Amino acid sequence: MAQMLRQSLVKFDAPLCETIVETPKPQGREVLVRIERCGLCHSDLHIQDGYADLGGGKKLDTTRGMTLPFTLGHEIAGIVEEVGSDVPKDLIGAKKAVFPWIGCGQCRDCLNGDENLCVKQRFLGVAIDGGFASHVLVPDAKYLLDYDPLPVNQAATLMCSGVTAYGALKRLVDRPRQRNLLLIGLGGVGMMGLSFAQAMFKQKIAVADLSAAARESALQNGAAVAFDPSEPEVVRRIIKETEGGFDEIVDFAGNEKSMAFAVSVVARGGKIVVSGLMGGNFSLPMVQWIYKRMTIEGFMVGTLAEAHELMALARTGKIKPTPMKEEPMADVQKWIDALRAGKVVGRIVLKN
Repeated sequence: MAQMLRQSLVKFDAPLCETIVETPKPQGREVLVRIERCGLCHSDLHIQDGYADLGGGKKLDTTRGMTLPFTLGHEIAGIVEEVGSDVPKDLIGAKKAVFPWIGCGQCRDCLNGDENLCVKQRFLGVAIDGGFASHVLVPDAKYLLDYDPLPVNQAATLMCSGVTAYGALKRLVDRPRQRNLLLIGLGGVGMMGLSFAQAMFKQKIAVADLSAAARESALQNGAAVAFDPSEPEVVRRIIKETEGGFDEIVDFAGNEKSMAFAVSVVARGGKIVVSGLMGGNFSLPMVQWIYKRMTIEGFMVGTLAEAHELMALARTGKIKPTPMKEEPMADVQKWIDALRAGKVVGRIVLKN
């Protein structure tokens, strides 16, 4: 039996280690994909830690139901190597991106097409073994997406940072007020969002980030203006320059400071979509919420249908490539540490 190499979580709050197991054999509708690329996501850090920060000293346990060793990684693209008995054999050898947000397939949310909301989810790299490995077993062939002529590294990142940014921005597309748009947080998802926003919206795109390097990268990649949220009087300046604030905001950071900044610069009647998972707690005076008549919506990842929409858009060539760097899969822990330290601009993509 062929062996499968994995960079595995063997203990929470500890470095990943290489493990070797027999390569699984697909059954029924299952598909075995030989991984070419897998992106590194900030949510991988939460899973490695074993918790997410809820603020006020409280933590959300992310270890329940997980059996170690466990393989992280959910931004996957590769080549179909073997298929189950219920899958056409001509799929073998096909280049595919893998949609990882897989539900139980039977609950109300799954039957409605919202597998990303399933409480019995089977998310790759989150609930079942994922992509920091030589292979991944995909529960059903329907979760494979064609990506040619896109580069394989771009195809992989579309499956999480891509569909997250696209889905968050999509929640703003049909709003009647389209004066201006602000993107907060310029990590891998935020930079992807900047790229998509230029294809999805007519107005110029403003960005905000504490990192000067991230702001400069955003300006080089199409942002019209970049704000430093820590700059003195920056809120007063923004309100003046935008004639009342931003009608639409996406917070790709998702922490206490980023949300406080978002609320301070949102226009009356505006909407904030929160998509980041850095954590913490957020409170808002009810009077201010009502006075501004603001809408706040939480958003995590998109649906399989939205992944297909995004892939179709990307394959037209209308989306600018975002900053990303390819590194060996064996070095994943090194780049986890760098991401945790805030030393990564754009996306790290691991290759076999």
